[in-house]
Amino acid sequence: MRRVKTASGATAVQVVHKRGRQVVGIDHIGSAHDQDRLTLLVETAKQRMHADQHALELDVAPPQPADPGSPVVEATGSLILWDALRGLYDALGFAAVDDEAFRALVLGRIIEPTSKLDTVRVLGELGVSAPSRVTFMRCVKRVVAKDYRSVIAAACYRHATRGGGLALVLYDVTTPLLRDTTRGRAA
Repeated sequence: MRRVKTASGATAVQVVHKRGRQVVGIDHIGSAHDQDRLTLLVETAKQRMHADQHALELDVAPPQPADPGSPVVEATGSLILWDALRGLYDALGFAAVDDEAFRALVLGRIIEPTSKLDTVRVLGELGVSAPSRVTFMRCVKRVVAKDYRSVIAAACYRHATRGGGLALVLYDVTTPLLRDTTRGRAA
């Protein structure tokens, strides 16, 4: 998502779709001349960016008010979730990339699909020490320079074929109508 000043002085809100560093599409959400409208457009853009992201519905009771003398929780961590995701990452063979910043970026964005900068917040809320924004930006450069995509693709192939062969079923839906050659029309 980005905000751009227009010639009229308004602020345009856009959702930019990229593949690597190349822009492959831009959705214009709208333009705003005041802060209230801008806030509405930003929320609309966030909803559009996460349209296919379903919420994990948990039936958790709201916290009860504490007694004045009872202990207060100052921080919590979700280390069980973090350990589970790290285990799956390793089980899929993605540890072949051997880049802790990349692992943190990938797993943080699985937990909450957000920007690289905001991933630092997500990991902090999780109770995990997060690399800095600069480290994430350097990591993205390594992703391209060291061709992580090929390493991940190879790991996926190894994981998919671990139990045996890989089958591919193709179905041709482009077969033309059969013609009745004796009458010159479709059968």
